[in-house]
Amino acid sequence: MATERTLAMIKPDAVKLNVLGEVFSAIEGAGLRPVALKRVRLSRPQAEGFYAVHRDRPFFNDLTAFMTEGPAVIMVLEGENAISVWRGLLGATNPADAEDGTLRKRFGASIQCNGFHGSDATDTAGFEISHMFGGVEIAD
Repeated sequence: MATERTLAMIKPDAVKLNVLGEVFSAIEGAGLRPVALKRVRLSRPQAEGFYAVHRDRPFFNDLTAFMTEGPAVIMVLEGENAISVWRGLLGATNPADAEDGTLRKRFGASIQCNGFHGSDATDTAGFEISHMFGGVEIAD
């Protein structure tokens, strides 16, 4: 098993639901440890940069507008196989397809308003973490 870091985000829709405590409990219960955490309201350029990989997709403008509607909680999680563990807690991108008990099944409303983000691979995690956090913001 490998210790990894992943970017985890509680999107504006889930922040608005006030479920942070339940999410933090799930993170701790899964053996993950937050090494950086902040509550931010993304600017349009920040959201566009974060989702640049989707720039040519038809949902890009709606997605970046949604991500700037309110505050999000962004974290760097660390632990054994952190990427797959966090994504397992999240469930399928579409809450309708997510397994019972997953965060998206419990708190997501739609494929766009699915409450959460998780890096999908180590290279993606590296980009996303450096996009959202400076080195001094991550506590080892």
